[in-house]
Amino acid sequence: MRATVGDQIVVHSAHVDEPNRDGEIIDVRGRDGEPPFLVRWADTGHEALMYPGPDAQIRRLHDDEGSAP
Repeated sequence: MRATVGDQIVVHSAHVDEPNRDGEIIDVRGRDGEPPFLVRWADTGHEALMYPGPDAQIRRLHDDEGSAP
């Protein structure tokens, strides 16, 4: 999984009654866009370092030139 600063990460809930969680990737600490990622979570504003699992998805909010797709 690769990401760039400004991408959105969505972690899908494992349970029907729990919402998905999303946040903005504010730093990429791995080589060539690989994890770990520093994420600012939308629901709490908390920033945390994470290694995404198979329940996570990266959404690119900007193209390679920095503009919205």
